[in-house]
Amino acid sequence: MTTAAVYYQHVEHGGKVIDLPVGKVVCIGQNYQDHIAEMNSLTAPEAPFFIKPNTALCAMASAIEIPKNQGAVHNELEIAVLIKQPLKQANPSQVGAAIWGYSLALDLTLREQQARLKQLGRPWEIAKGFDNACPVASFIASDKIADPQQLKFSLQVNGIARQAGDARHMIRDINALISEMSHHFTLLPGDIVLTGTPAGVGPLQAADQLQVQLADYFTLQTQVS
Repeated sequence: MTTAAVYYQHVEHGGKVIDLPVGKVVCIGQNYQDHIAEMNSLTAPEAPFFIKPNTALCAMASAIEIPKNQGAVHNELEIAVLIKQPLKQANPSQVGAAIWGYSLALDLTLREQQARLKQLGRPWEIAKGFDNACPVASFIASDKIADPQQLKFSLQVNGIARQAGDARHMIRDINALISEMSHHFTLLPGDIVLTGTPAGVGPLQAADQLQVQLADYFTLQTQVS
């Protein structure tokens, strides 16, 4: 039996495989105020953390296969952070040295499934953790990014702008949220942290053409299948 993780490897920009294992994906929800507003939600003092399994990982550069007959699959474009050293109950000042680099990822979400499970008061991992639920682009080494908290990023769908994010608008900055995560989950080498999505989430359809951009570091074109 094969899994998505068999085919996924962390890759740096330029194509070289990064010598780190494929770990879990730890995510934060509601880290941009405009996304909270568009979801008619409320800002809570506690960060809503959740985990995607490593089988959710796939290469964004390849065609992205989305579930069929399970309702709308929404895009949520986010800055992704690749961890290279263990972090457990870390202070924000300790986080930077444990980061290999930065990229973009899609936190794909079965929105109708998520809404139904929330209404029932049940966990909603199946809406977030399905196979191929986390397409990831190649990583830029941390020493090549002067200030990750200044990163801007965007998503176009079929040539139309859908999401535009700016890390300066995060409710919790990157080091702070990773520090907070590490007090709940030990982060290990090869884990990926997703840092939240801005406004502009919406449904994806088979044959959609996607373009994602991370500041001046890369632009990637892919498609939905």
